[in-house]
Amino acid sequence: MTNIEVLPFLERADVLDVFELVDAASRHDGNTPLSEHVLLHLRHGGDSEVRHLIVRAPEGGVIGYAHLDVTDVVEGPSAELVVHPEARGRGVGSALIDRLSRESGDHLRLWAHGHSDAAERIAVAQGFERSRVLWQMRRSLLAPLPAVEVPDDFTLRSFEVADDEHEWLDTNAVAFAHLPDQGSWQREDLRRRLAEPWFDADGFLVAEDRSGHMAGFHWTKVHGGAHEHVHADGTETHSHSHGHEPLGEVYVIGVRPEYRGTGLGRALLLAGLEHLRRAGLTQAMLYVDAANESAIHLYADLGFTRWDTDVLYRRSDPRSLPFG
Repeated sequence: MTNIEVLPFLERADVLDVFELVDAASRHDGNTPLSEHVLLHLRHGGDSEVRHLIVRAPEGGVIGYAHLDVTDVVEGPSAELVVHPEARGRGVGSALIDRLSRESGDHLRLWAHGHSDAAERIAVAQGFERSRVLWQMRRSLLAPLPAVEVPDDFTLRSFEVADDEHEWLDTNAVAFAHLPDQGSWQREDLRRRLAEPWFDADGFLVAEDRSGHMAGFHWTKVHGGAHEHVHADGTETHSHSHGHEPLGEVYVIGVRPEYRGTGLGRALLLAGLEHLRRAGLTQAMLYVDAANESAIHLYADLGFTRWDTDVLYRRSDPRSLPFG
């Protein structure tokens, strides 16, 4: 029987052990098993209504970890988990899902980053079915890019920390009103990311209209590689590898509804890709909802192709739980 600890917070030693587990899984699988939100929570504390599920090896060290977020009272609890490659096939993943379900009730949502047949089999065996699919798309930055043509009514510049925060939050909220995970960001959510070692204001592009108001933005990111970061209090952030060489990422791109269809989104996308190429990166990646046909068409038109898939699983019938 797998022994699982359920903790309201993690001590520093446990955080480091979890990051070692994430690094091992990333190197083995070629993708990061936990989302940025979870990794930020581990580094900075994050939401209070979170439970950490830990499975330890007999000789010490963490071989299984799950993050349970119960803060979304509308959509329900969500979870992500990772099992050490050397501990797979022993029932650790199934045991974590079983315990997550007991901790969260009937409406658990489960994310699997980087689709795999093994993750699908475990999810289905536990009574889950696919609810949402995200595509990861990639493009070579060595291939030619179309010229950046900014519509006449707009200008592009770099994001200015502090000065732009309030207006950006408003623009982000209206641009992603249909996607609460992104559109509901608060100032603390933004500032956590501004404090990350990968943040580069030059790669955070803002579009202004004729009146000087923010009309859209393209926030790029260097995704992957390793980062060392020393905080203001002198503490160090654990260096985390994503299991691959650095990639340029279309991190978040948004346009206010009234300016859609003007060509501004395409201009912002191309300007960001040009920035990443000038930074010496050879590939770019992005995530897009598989149901967003218009966005996928734009990305495909600019040379992006599907690379991998993230899947959100949800139980359609709570009575299908495989335990009493």
